[in-house]
Amino acid sequence: MSAGDFIIEGRALIGEELLERDVALVVEGGIIRRIEDIPERPSPWICPALFNAHTHVGDSIAMDLPLKGELEEIVTPPDGLKHRILAATPDDDLVKAMRATIAFMERGGTGGFADFREGGEQGVRLLFQAARGSGCRPLILGRDGGEHAGDGAGISSARDVPHLDQVISPVREAGKLVAFHAGERDRLDIDAALSYEPDLLVHCTHATRSQLKRCADAGIRIAICPRSNWMLGVTGTARRPPVREMLDLGCRVSLGTDNCMVVQPDLWREMAFVSTIYRLPPDEILRAAVTGSSLRDGAYFIREGAPANFLVLDPGESNLWLSHDPVRTLVSRAGAANILGKVINS
Repeated sequence: MSAGDFIIEGRALIGEELLERDVALVVEGGIIRRIEDIPERPSPWICPALFNAHTHVGDSIAMDLPLKGELEEIVTPPDGLKHRILAATPDDDLVKAMRATIAFMERGGTGGFADFREGGEQGVRLLFQAARGSGCRPLILGRDGGEHAGDGAGISSARDVPHLDQVISPVREAGKLVAFHAGERDRLDIDAALSYEPDLLVHCTHATRSQLKRCADAGIRIAICPRSNWMLGVTGTARRPPVREMLDLGCRVSLGTDNCMVVQPDLWREMAFVSTIYRLPPDEILRAAVTGSSLRDGAYFIREGAPANFLVLDPGESNLWLSHDPVRTLVSRAGAANILGKVINS
């Protein structure tokens, strides 16, 4: 679908509130210039494009390897299983794997993703290469010296990286983002991460109420990755991550999929999982699958004056036209097969 000048009519989810309205969207120069109410138009559905707030797309090269051992043995730098595999993989093979995963996300309506990228400056360059020409744009948080080659720093854990001040200070001076894995296996690295006033914490699976309150008060975004947490054995309960508590305290919660070794970066599946296990209102879940886009520029929500970043879905091509609640249906039943078109101007 053209991302230039056009008008599209349908049942759209407007603004961050995801208000359901029958409208005509007038797009000029890739910007939503006007949103005009029209008579009843139940199809197509128009919803914001999705944003995956935490990935490791390089780990696609190790997809569904049999995993043994504790979390630290699998993913902790510098000698975790994934790091040994990445170090042994030729650049061309790694780019091919990342490109395939990015294409998968793009087909599913993901307009962008925030990736923790190993491998220093070369690792960042390889991800830029893999994403070239894609409508799914990466926000790259580098490691191992790659922090300045991308959009900022993606730190494994405050307890895993020595001399953190030397890593973070120049990133801040350059006006780039700082993100931490924190609270994935326990709560003990969260306070140290918070002391650096990060832009993003990933996981907070075992965060305490007081730690979450600090995040809410400081406006620090939290990217949760529930399927990965369950797959990697760091939770087995709907109380972890404490998503309901996060939202009740006013935390800014975004949805990610984490490690491509164990979880497909499919936000439709992630939303359905969260709906089933955590029993959150569907509008909260869909909002979390969109709002990570504000890490880069403006969020993808459909509103006048914003870049056009939305999906057009055809409920008539399946049984979704029977829905009495499009937001709930999008969260729990929809997927890439329902997407009629994508408009991405991020």
